Amino acid sequence: MTVVQGFPAVIDENAQTLILGSMPGVPSLVAGKYYANPRNSFWPIMGALFDAGPPHPYRVRVHRLQARGVALWDVLKACRRPGSLDSSIDPATEVANDFAALFAGHREISRVFFNGAKAEAVYRRTVVSAGLHPADVQLTRLPSTSPANAATPVLKKVEAWRALVNG
Repeated sequence: MTVVQGFPAVIDENAQTLILGSMPGVPSLVAGKYYANPRNSFWPIMGALFDAGPPHPYRVRVHRLQARGVALWDVLKACRRPGSLDSSIDPATEVANDFAALFAGHREISRVFFNGAKAEAVYRRTVVSAGLHPADVQLTRLPSTSPANAATPVLKKVEAWRALVNG
């Protein structure tokens, strides 16, 4: 199995909301950008919510999210996984990112949104159970934007993800 390494957080001093995936997929790892798979609905959803969608260059999309207090990261820093599917991650090899340092350095974060069930499950198992999650930070799971979650229509995902704006 291939060892994969995640990206640094896309975060600045204005961060109030943190979106967590599990681990970037192969297209993202190759491109060096979050949610680079063109079939992933993350950026189209961000376009609908923040005008941070695919028509804009990646750096503009990221800047528009940051301007709205939104940060991106993944629960895992590293793991073994063949391919891109969360279901292929070997749980015995999961290494969580340093959330204690993240929350210590970004005390304004009040909400964490999970991009799918795997991100939430791993976070609860590796961060919450270790006592590293601040008690006053809200946790919410949203439907995965992955192409593997094709059963949920994009418009339904947009409605669920609207919680980022309405919070």
